[in-house]
Amino acid sequence: MTHTLPPATTALSDQAFVREETSLTPVPFVPEIRLHMAEDAIALWETTESARGEIGLPPPFWAFAWAGGVAVARYVLDHPELVRGRTVLDLAAGSGLIGIAAGLCGAAAVRAAEIDAFAVAAIEINAEANGVRVDAAVADLLDGDGGPAEVVLAGDVFYERAMAARFLPFLERAQARGALVIVGDPGRAYLPRERFTALAAYEVPVVADLEDTALKTTTVWRLVPAPSEG
Repeated sequence: MTHTLPPATTALSDQAFVREETSLTPVPFVPEIRLHMAEDAIALWETTESARGEIGLPPPFWAFAWAGGVAVARYVLDHPELVRGRTVLDLAAGSGLIGIAAGLCGAAAVRAAEIDAFAVAAIEINAEANGVRVDAAVADLLDGDGGPAEVVLAGDVFYERAMAARFLPFLERAQARGALVIVGDPGRAYLPRERFTALAAYEVPVVADLEDTALKTTTVWRLVPAPSEG
């Protein structure tokens, strides 16, 4: 399922909006990467709805470095062999942080999928700011298997029941066709921990207004085959 933008909206104006509403800043805990980030989530959310002329738009996930994505990016940067020379999918990519980390580590190609056009604009300008290429698109891939990506990476996608119910089958299909599947999770309620093995855990600095804390214990997980698969 691909979401199309209103005719008057262009990728160029989306990028201009992202640049105007954010500042290019090193990411805490991942200082190798700079992102266009905002300071006030609620104010920016209201501004995006005004810019689109719509109410009920997705939150501006693209304007912040969320703990799950930060943890996966840190892990990838510390273990570049996971992605070097391989094709990578950054799923529900937000700012593109994970995909950018993969690009910096020598991934052969990086694709990023998002359902928010502002996020795609942010990914494009963030990738450019970090000197890597990330092919971003407005697309819902969750009915597929992420092919042909050899590595599927995602940060913080188990934050609500309905989304978890779609993400897990997608990740299982990707894993079943041979992809390495890694996710980051800061203790969300809907992560099925019995399906994953922990690779690393970090104390990730976060925006306190978004998480009600200054540090979030965040685990990087690898999906393992279901018991029936051996």
